Amino acid sequence: MKPHPNVKFLRKGVLPHKFCLGCGCGQVLNYLLYAMQELNLDMNKVVLLGGVGCNSRIPVYLNADAIHGTHGRTLALATGIRLTNPELKVIVITGDGDCFSIGTNHFVQAARRNLDVTVILINNGIFGMTGGQAAPTTPIGSRTSTSPRGSVENVFDMCKLAEAAGATYVSRWTTAHNRSAIRSIKKGIEHKGFSFVEIVSQCPTYFGRYVLKISTEKPLEHLL
Repeated sequence: MKPHPNVKFLRKGVLPHKFCLGCGCGQVLNYLLYAMQELNLDMNKVVLLGGVGCNSRIPVYLNADAIHGTHGRTLALATGIRLTNPELKVIVITGDGDCFSIGTNHFVQAARRNLDVTVILINNGIFGMTGGQAAPTTPIGSRTSTSPRGSVENVFDMCKLAEAAGATYVSRWTTAHNRSAIRSIKKGIEHKGFSFVEIVSQCPTYFGRYVLKISTEKPLEHLL
């Protein structure tokens, strides 16, 4: 049997992946593989960066140079790489908590400079790896491990912030929009300037456990 054309982009010996059953991170990894295959990228000229979170494992599975950075600091590292070698394609894989809680300032400054990188942000509406805490994207009224009586904070619209900060390519899809997400990732990689691709994703483990299960079983009478 002929191997799948995307296999050449995967690092040997790291599979199967460690994502939870039903997690959207595996889908986004697949979309990125298809985008790379359709663009016929030279993986010797690609650098991937991951921060802290479930999504940050995606670069580990790809056959390219990768950096696993500290929480929220991937765009600071990406800036250094772009300045050192402008010929490289720099792709940042991040999450809503990593990029828009801890790393907000780095994101704003990178977008303001129109840094030539592609940011693929997986938005699962919660801190999925570190215990199910409320994130800047957690729906208002949702119960989480840090908001047991319901979150009282408004949701962060990351695409609006990206546009306002100066990003020159911005898109948003969900994991259900497979071809659209792949096309947007391709456009982001090809785009000259700061590209932001948000993919709204499911987290069956923590979002499902707290927000969907507890918030549905015990609905709030009102918000504090």
